[in-house]
Amino acid sequence: MAERISETLQKKLSSRFNFYEDLGIRLFYRDRGGAAMPEMGQHLEPAASAHFPTPELKKEETLPKTAGKPALQKTAPSVAPVSSKITSLPVVAGPSLFEAVEKIAGDSLLKTREDLGECTRCKLHSTRQKIVFGDGNPKAELVFVGEGPGADEDAQGLPFVGRAGKLLTQMIEAMGLQRKDVYICNVVKCRPPENRQPEEDEVSTCSPFLLRQIDAIAPKVIVCLGAVAAKTLLQTNRGISQFRGEWLEFRGRKLLATYHPAYLLRNPPAKSEVWKDLQKVMAVLGLEVKKGKSS
Repeated sequence: MAERISETLQKKLSSRFNFYEDLGIRLFYRDRGGAAMPEMGQHLEPAASAHFPTPELKKEETLPKTAGKPALQKTAPSVAPVSSKITSLPVVAGPSLFEAVEKIAGDSLLKTREDLGECTRCKLHSTRQKIVFGDGNPKAELVFVGEGPGADEDAQGLPFVGRAGKLLTQMIEAMGLQRKDVYICNVVKCRPPENRQPEEDEVSTCSPFLLRQIDAIAPKVIVCLGAVAAKTLLQTNRGISQFRGEWLEFRGRKLLATYHPAYLLRNPPAKSEVWKDLQKVMAVLGLEVKKGKSS
């Protein structure tokens, strides 16, 4: 058989065996306890047919007894819980912008008004006549929060004195109270042009003063009149109809949202729904509910 191997092939095989020799294959077989490999350069044909790598290399693959792999498999589960905790962190950031604001020790309505000053913090100041800060009992158990001043309020510097304000006064009186018994204020203190809704930057600039008003008064109940007031305090984009008349919580106080008096002027049938909401407020405040006061 050796005579049939060409000189060129023999040189190639010899070169290949020398390559394996350099890799330490001879020592590998000796360590495995098998027979020593023949002299590679002299016994070419048996090595080429019987001892060439395929069967022995398969055995070699079983040698590393998972020395490194188990460690990787054990460490992988320990990494997973860490990542799950990290992804859950944003859930903890549930409180609204206002929830994260600390109360100012010794704050009062007077100090808040002084700090507000002749405000020029947002663009609404350029078109206003008067700042409409708020009005009523500084120790009231009930606070009404509206959207912003209208034309009449802008002229007089008092909240809810126009047509919607007169309806609000009737609502308060139907509850067995007077305006002097409650506190009335708005999210923004300056009238938006053409009575448009306050814009986001205007709300974010002015609402911290509203928060200070509420903290200084420390009411038992807050009634949000309309969607702007409700969405501002609750920091939500949900429509007011989805939570109107439901008791919610704001900084440890009871909050209830209902329709704005201006909406009731445009939609008189909704007055009965608002009256139901006010009756819930009366029950919490311990006020007697009288029949026939919804008109």
